Amino acid sequence: MERVELNALQRAWVELLWGGMRLFAAMPYWFKYYVVENLLFFLLYYVLRYRRKVVWRNLRNSFPDKSDTELWIVRRRFYRTLAEIFVDTVDMARKNRTKACEMLTVEGFEQQAQQVRGRDWIAMLAHFGCWEYCSYWGLFEPSQMVVAVYHPLRSPVMERLYQRLRNSSFATTVAMKECVRFYVRHRDTGLEGKNMVLGLIADQNPPRRPNSHWFRFLNQDTIFFDGGEKLARKFRLPVYFVGMDRIRRGRYRMWFEQIYDGVEEVAENEITERYVRRLERMIRERPELWMWSHKRWKHKR
Repeated sequence: MERVELNALQRAWVELLWGGMRLFAAMPYWFKYYVVENLLFFLLYYVLRYRRKVVWRNLRNSFPDKSDTELWIVRRRFYRTLAEIFVDTVDMARKNRTKACEMLTVEGFEQQAQQVRGRDWIAMLAHFGCWEYCSYWGLFEPSQMVVAVYHPLRSPVMERLYQRLRNSSFATTVAMKECVRFYVRHRDTGLEGKNMVLGLIADQNPPRRPNSHWFRFLNQDTIFFDGGEKLARKFRLPVYFVGMDRIRRGRYRMWFEQIYDGVEEVAENEITERYVRRLERMIRERPELWMWSHKRWKHKR
């Protein structure tokens, strides 16, 4: 984890905001999810109208077969998800195994844990539901350390806050540009004697390159980050797709589907293709849980 240097005023802001997050996390469930979440939904959807045009365009292009009424329903449900993700994320300021078990149910845990025990592996997830909950894996399987690969934030105050939120005795963060060097440096010894789980959010919008590979995704030509595939093929690491579904407000179930065993000989882009197909199916099943407000299709073929 790279520490961000802050001045005195920025440090004061971090402590003030962190204290507020800790206080919020200690509040009752009903207040957080039925008062604060409803208020946030009202502000985002009716007052701020946050990225309404972007969301509508993404939905219309992705689901040309749906009527305007159907898309309107998905859009409204998405904004409720967006409000809830804010509550979920701040609520993680107080983390322990008891709370993690309340928030998250890991289906097929014993089977998956047995498959990866004693090995490093890659978890490919998406901006789907509260993806931050995936860092709780290290609480369920203490022999492994979650390494969340991410893009550092521009704001040094928010960057330090997110580092506090994501880093713990069972999870740490590493910038995407440092990911390969970080893994090479620690692959023989592990982290604190634990095997590593490299968590990669692979549905972000990567820079377009001359050799970018295009996938047909949600009715549109799309490019994806291929860092997970490159790591898997280079170091022979198993890759699992991380599936999520919301049970009720702030409560999710999570499961893992192996898309590469670390041994199979696969063609270039095949691992990413498997991830894309599985993600697309999950989005079609629960479209309101994906992050439609991202400007995902800025690049055109």
